[in-house]
Amino acid sequence: MTTSHSLLGCGTALVTPFTANGAIDEGALIALVEAQLAAGIHFLVPCGSTGEAATLAFDEHVRVVQVVASAVNGRVPVVAGAGSNDTVKAITMSNAVADVGATHLLHVSPMYNKPPQRGLLAHFRAIADTSTLPIMLYNVPGRTGGNIDAATTLELALHPRIVAIKEASGNLTQIDDILRLRPEGFAVLSGDDAMTLPMMALGGEGVVSVVSNVFPAAMVALSDAVRAGDLLRAQAVHRALLPFFSAAFVESNPMPAKRVLADAGVMQNVLRLPLVPLAEDKHRVVAAAIEHVRSALTQLAIPV
Repeated sequence: MTTSHSLLGCGTALVTPFTANGAIDEGALIALVEAQLAAGIHFLVPCGSTGEAATLAFDEHVRVVQVVASAVNGRVPVVAGAGSNDTVKAITMSNAVADVGATHLLHVSPMYNKPPQRGLLAHFRAIADTSTLPIMLYNVPGRTGGNIDAATTLELALHPRIVAIKEASGNLTQIDDILRLRPEGFAVLSGDDAMTLPMMALGGEGVVSVVSNVFPAAMVALSDAVRAGDLLRAQAVHRALLPFFSAAFVESNPMPAKRVLADAGVMQNVLRLPLVPLAEDKHRVVAAAIEHVRSALTQLAIPV
């Protein structure tokens, strides 16, 4: 589990469960991991933006990765979020999560600082040069305020420890440039659930999914169908999931997903400020989407 070749299919960007007093709910986290593995998930991604990493203290962040890696016990890769807009902090976190069982690192582009592309190159190379683990880049301009250009991604892809990118720019032209020109072995995964099918149809390897927190078997079925060349099946699953692809982001992620998981009794609906529980009017939208998706997936014989 040291290359891009283990980062295929659907990986879940795990939410981080909290107790009523705001502490990490390790029992709920372990149960979530086990449910994901039972559904056939291909890899897990703790402590990304979906996992509220921005409001985890350093020790909490490391502990979440440790709990996930221990529960996984080698069954699938664990791609630990370790990003920061401070390169030294990113390196420190990378070393810490490597020590507790991560198999890969996820490094988001620096937010707020607004470095130029040569700054991004220097940042990611500094991390990769000191890392013992393979790295997945994460391009999400909507959160960071800056894009990793295709040329920058392709240059970074030549580094032996930078093996993949989670692409959430929404720019299919940019994504296709990476897919066409990437070196052999460099994986390109969608960072947007709704883009899973089109990106994989262009040659991408899979998705890092928010929706799979709630519907892991369906997201696995979607990615498996595309990889098997069964586009009719993939289209059917994509369309069944489409209402929740939208509803999962009706307010800031992971607010909708956490409410759905709380409604199902998986965890408490607790987030850390400045995130707050999903608004009730938005919950009605999400609940209607969930009901529609469950019905559609049942018709496709996909577990819900």
